[in-house]
Amino acid sequence: MAILPSDSQTSVPAPFPRAEVESCLCAELIDTIKTEASIKGISLSNSPEQIAKMDFEIDSLVVVSILCAVESIIGFELPEAVVRAGGYTSVESALKYLLPRIEQQWVKRKGAKQ
Repeated sequence: MAILPSDSQTSVPAPFPRAEVESCLCAELIDTIKTEASIKGISLSNSPEQIAKMDFEIDSLVVVSILCAVESIIGFELPEAVVRAGGYTSVESALKYLLPRIEQQWVKRKGAKQ
């Protein structure tokens, strides 16, 4: 007769917290744009959705620093390589590029997808 592992021996990897990571990244990127726009005297929409869609250069070094906020959610340090050199042209383009790469790191570390 086979011995089945107890519940404590079988662990199901946690799913990738995509919504939480996306929300955090989006908020951090929008805050960055608001700060930079304020410094440059650029007026922005009050709508986060509109800000996310607008063309606005986001430096890759700034995005690397923003990853720290996501690391507290996922529980490990992300390599700088998940960020595209040269930056992004909008919050939406940054999210589209970053989310799959962060999820790949999650799967590599935790072994689970959403």
